[in-house]
Amino acid sequence: MSSNKDVVLIKDGVRLDGRRFDELREVKMEVGVLKRAQGSAYLEWGKNKVMAAVYGPRELYPKFMQDPTKANVRCTYNLAPFSVDDRKRPGPDRRSVEISKVCAEALASVIQVKNYPNAVIDVFVEVLQADAGTRCAGLTAASLALADAGIPMKDLVASCAAGKVNGEVVVDMFKDEDNYGDADLPLAILPRTGEIVLLQMDGKMTRTEFSKAIQLAMGGAMKIYEMQKQALMKNVKTTPSEVQ
Repeated sequence: MSSNKDVVLIKDGVRLDGRRFDELREVKMEVGVLKRAQGSAYLEWGKNKVMAAVYGPRELYPKFMQDPTKANVRCTYNLAPFSVDDRKRPGPDRRSVEISKVCAEALASVIQVKNYPNAVIDVFVEVLQADAGTRCAGLTAASLALADAGIPMKDLVASCAAGKVNGEVVVDMFKDEDNYGDADLPLAILPRTGEIVLLQMDGKMTRTEFSKAIQLAMGGAMKIYEMQKQALMKNVKTTPSEVQ
């Protein structure tokens, strides 16, 4: 994020893409899109396009990495070389390693890992097209894929970001806002309890702005949570009348 005071991102109280300060970009979700994975999901969030797949639980090799008390949750986040305007060099970099780590920790906090000793659950997140907020989009898709796989969880993980743009606190920044804004605050929660499982910040905010950003991001995450539940319900094969 590179702050630039001369770039006008808000005009007459409206953002460049026509949204209000508390309004999310358009979001589409679908589960069960990959037949060879235990669970999968596809997500479009603004111009972001993200695929997530889950494999496992399965026995972890090599055996010295096994934990007899719980499963090991691994997440691999990858930005495809063609996902950005300037072609990205293939393979992991510092950013993708960092996002993979924080996403794995967020997901491990919600999965009933004690049900699967000596096992591993692999989560793969592939960003096919990037337009800011990819870690939130990736984590949201990963949570859907885990639910699609039928892996027991305490709750879904719902994620959203807020930030500071031209001195205003806004939710769900798009590419120009992320590039030229003043601060970015991605967040992920367990909606039923409000527990925060991911919180990062890049840039500077006052205490008041930080509190407002937290509220906006949590409000956005709750909207995402409702969309996640709807996407999962659409994939349910039985109708309510068929359930005894």
